[in-house]
Amino acid sequence: MARNFPILLGIFVVMALSNAVVPVLPDFAEGAAMQGAVYAAYFLGAFVAVLPAGMASDRIGSVPLIRAGLLLTLASGILILLYPFGLPLLVFRVAEGIGAGLFLSAALAWANSQPSAGQLSGYVMASLNLGLVVGLLATGWLDAALDSHLAGIAFFTVLAVPVVGMGFTVRESERVGFARANLPGIVRNYFWLFVAAVVLVGMTGAVAAVYPEYTGSDPSVLALQLATINIASVVAVLVAPRINFHPVPTIRVSSILMAGAVVAGYFTPYAFPAIGALSGVIIVAILAFLAETRVQQGVMTGLFNTASYAGFTFLSALAGFAAGMFGFLAAFLLLAGMAAAVAIPIGRCRCEHTG
Repeated sequence: MARNFPILLGIFVVMALSNAVVPVLPDFAEGAAMQGAVYAAYFLGAFVAVLPAGMASDRIGSVPLIRAGLLLTLASGILILLYPFGLPLLVFRVAEGIGAGLFLSAALAWANSQPSAGQLSGYVMASLNLGLVVGLLATGWLDAALDSHLAGIAFFTVLAVPVVGMGFTVRESERVGFARANLPGIVRNYFWLFVAAVVLVGMTGAVAAVYPEYTGSDPSVLALQLATINIASVVAVLVAPRINFHPVPTIRVSSILMAGAVVAGYFTPYAFPAIGALSGVIIVAILAFLAETRVQQGVMTGLFNTASYAGFTFLSALAGFAAGMFGFLAAFLLLAGMAAAVAIPIGRCRCEHTG
């Protein structure tokens, strides 16, 4: 575990810093459009970085990308503190996303190349979700206690300093027996697996995007309600690797259950833990399956991350559009229908693996 600690702490800090803007968005920009741009700029940077980072991990190793991602995360945190407004803020949020994309793809490629890939990748995803939760809640608490919307960003930026140092203790993982990645072949054979990631992993972001406007609840209450999604994901990604399951049937059943949970989310936030837990099970199933292919994991995890960020980006926009045009019930039903629809084509996935 000591060998893995810098990776796990690194993903925790990277995600916490990325989410430290969310509870205090109104203090960074006026109007929903500019606030949305500040929020989305991070995802844009991560989206464009994750696949190139995964491919680069296969060529030059994961460790240089891990260190670069941590350094860029630290630099962007400092720059956001110095220029927390306007165009510079947008630019540095994009840079923050790029740093997160570099680190996440490289860290997952590193973890998925280990002998205990399923369990270790579960730890990585648990640290990711825990970082999102702590970033959200700690920033809200620090803002209230210190009356500064920059307090959360400052805290996690300072915490990133020793993490950067720890990044230089990480050593490359052994990658014996992994076949060279063929990107067109991978996309062709695993297309429906990555579609499942777009829809089912992105579902958590889409629900979180429309729920605040739907309820109009106090931000502190909303933060706690939405945090249950990530907390449930943490539990699921720690427990699921200890259970033997077949990925495709697991994804099919989980997609049907996800549809029901999303519909229930329209009526009660008590459905949110179910959404988070199902997302965690799906993430574990996909990552475990990708590790079993014995194909270079940089490209595989890069494609998984690209699909996940695409889901967060485009499903959230689609749900918001549907809510604005047809009402919130229509938005929730649309998301539920998309989740259920994944159950049909996932069985057509030409998923080949050696496990």
